[in-house]
Amino acid sequence: MATQLKPVSGNRQDAPQGMQGSNGSNGSNGPVWHGRTDTGERGDTRRLFNVVREIDAGAAAPERGTPVLLGFACDAGVKRNQGRIGAAEGPQAIRRALANLPAHDIAALYDAGDVTCDGDALEVAQQALAAAVRRQLDVGAQPVVLGGGHEIAWGTWQGLRAHLDAQGDRSRVLILNLDAHFDLRTARPGTSGTPFDQIAQACESAGLPFDYACLGVSRLSNTASLFERAHALKVTYVEDTEMQDRHLEARLAQIDALMADVSHVYLTIDLDVLPAPVMPGVSAPAAYGVPMPVVEAIVTHVRRSGKLRVADLAEYNPRFDAQGTGARVAARLAYRLL
Repeated sequence: MATQLKPVSGNRQDAPQGMQGSNGSNGSNGPVWHGRTDTGERGDTRRLFNVVREIDAGAAAPERGTPVLLGFACDAGVKRNQGRIGAAEGPQAIRRALANLPAHDIAALYDAGDVTCDGDALEVAQQALAAAVRRQLDVGAQPVVLGGGHEIAWGTWQGLRAHLDAQGDRSRVLILNLDAHFDLRTARPGTSGTPFDQIAQACESAGLPFDYACLGVSRLSNTASLFERAHALKVTYVEDTEMQDRHLEARLAQIDALMADVSHVYLTIDLDVLPAPVMPGVSAPAAYGVPMPVVEAIVTHVRRSGKLRVADLAEYNPRFDAQGTGARVAARLAYRLL
């Protein structure tokens, strides 16, 4: 088997009173859904590890409208793209950081395990991810996929497309990418730098519009040829210099205009869109980047639109996150999506 679905751990447990759970900063083995208990405190002291329900890998969530976590433990695309490997360890590390967050209004959360990539079998892994995403969408669940390199996008999008095709739904889908990079490389086989060009080609073959917006693009992290490709495909993009706190109101209005023309939104977040001091644990840390409050405001805004169908987080690499800062940032964004 080149690729398989794996359960997370089967070891969800409460920590002794007062014990802080692991933040998973090094992606190590051990309890994943694990955290602090507040025995004796008044009120609702539940944390996510108290409400999460692990379901068999490959199973669908039993409740409509419930958030479902999927992992894509893969960085074969990053390796092909000459990046720093380690993102395959990201899903487990993000789960550990999520586990100890307070549940608040999240009454139920399902974890459907990881799609794992064996060696360089990237295309097989992406097909497995597509099937897993479609499975959750078909039962009305809300999948949030934790990566893994940004090759995750080709798998996530295919899952959404298969779900819509099965319903005969050819309405427009906005692909909203928060990213320092276009990821429109045309070389094949696919890498973490090609997913949106692959999607563009698939849309053209199917006679579907390619509605792609990339917010946070760094001019110094994309060659002139990538800007030319973006123009050729009529991509909507905003550079990182126009994505600062003072621009937030204008950006939210722009996103509203983009969403007004579509029926569905696929939100994909490459964590290297954030400044390196905020998100050190990525293959390509950003020298400038988009501030965390701006990214979080956009994520929350899109989540509340009613049009978000699936979302993913890409490129978190625990090997370059010695203090666990990036894990906590990724978990915070994942929490907003739940």
